[in-house]
Amino acid sequence: MKRLAIAVVIVAALVADARAQPRPAPTKPEGEMRWALYVTLAPAWFDPGEVTAGFLTPFWVLYALHDALVKPMPGNLMTPSLAESWTVSADQRVYEFKLREGLKFHNGDPFTADDVKFSFQRSKVGKVLKDRVREIEAVGASRVRFHLHEPFPDFMAFYGTLATGAGWIVPRKYVEKVGDEGFKKQPVGLGPYKFVSHTPGVELVMEAFEGHWRKVPSVKRLVFKTVPDPTTRAAMLKNGEVDVAYMLDAPSALELRRDPAIRLGFSGAIGVHYLDFFDQWDPKSPWHDRRVRLAANHAVDRRGLSEAETLGASRPTGSMVPRTFDFALPLEPYAYDPAKGSSCWRRRAIPTASTAATSIPIRPTGRRARRSSDISARWESG
Repeated sequence: MKRLAIAVVIVAALVADARAQPRPAPTKPEGEMRWALYVTLAPAWFDPGEVTAGFLTPFWVLYALHDALVKPMPGNLMTPSLAESWTVSADQRVYEFKLREGLKFHNGDPFTADDVKFSFQRSKVGKVLKDRVREIEAVGASRVRFHLHEPFPDFMAFYGTLATGAGWIVPRKYVEKVGDEGFKKQPVGLGPYKFVSHTPGVELVMEAFEGHWRKVPSVKRLVFKTVPDPTTRAAMLKNGEVDVAYMLDAPSALELRRDPAIRLGFSGAIGVHYLDFFDQWDPKSPWHDRRVRLAANHAVDRRGLSEAETLGASRPTGSMVPRTFDFALPLEPYAYDPAKGSSCWRRRAIPTASTAATSIPIRPTGRRARRSSDISARWESG
């Protein structure tokens, strides 16, 4: 089996058959897939109700153990899932969902509109969504209506995407029986995999749920291992201890790329790294001078940073908004031009601008720290 590494600050790996020979899909799940993750899996991530706005990491687990009325899937950011369809009233105040019938949770409890109502009410999504909803009405076992106080065009953006976990469903009777803490220890959901065990700081084990409504999983057993060190993750992948490794650093990725048994891939990512000139609005700050900001921009070798940190997989951009976002303005980055940067620097209004402070989203360490020093040296020169 060819192992796949998704490496470099934003790189991920998939598993492929070494001979790439087509074979019929198994009628029953088989085999095991082991993942080396860079984070410690928190029990709170096993409960959709704990997922608040803007936190994506828990969805690694949620997509396996649970399901949502509507969720992003390949090719459709709002794919009907537990809800077959939904409608919006003419006044934009009522959203009605038609639920799939005959579905059961991992423990055998039937899935009903009551579970949808309960899951939303216990969600910790907060005011951004809950305060917009006046009432949730369970219309029989297979229909749910959300009555809003007033029209809210972004309702589905919060309820039907990964912006929150409010649309992911848990079994009401089971949660009320075991309590919130009991649910985190032994979660039950509607996802393609059911919970087997969790050893804090070590691993999460899940097994295929053959009663899943969409598709019976091909892989019988998933093991998510917590491995904080990127060098260790790379070594485990190379030694065959895991099949997939996430977030490898550049040196490890370079080494793995030389191994024909391992495929290195870029996960795609959605993050943008950028510098914040917080003081530019202060007339007394050197950053208030546009020429100083231009000098800093022209001193940054974005392509060089990409090559050093993600083997060239990261795409330079001129905006902090990812280009894949709807209506994002596709701004091109400033060119790496030390000579032009030096010219802007010499024409700055405040001679002591080199002492100005800048905030960086991620604290530079190791290779990044050396890169930051190189950039600072360019700012000082000229």
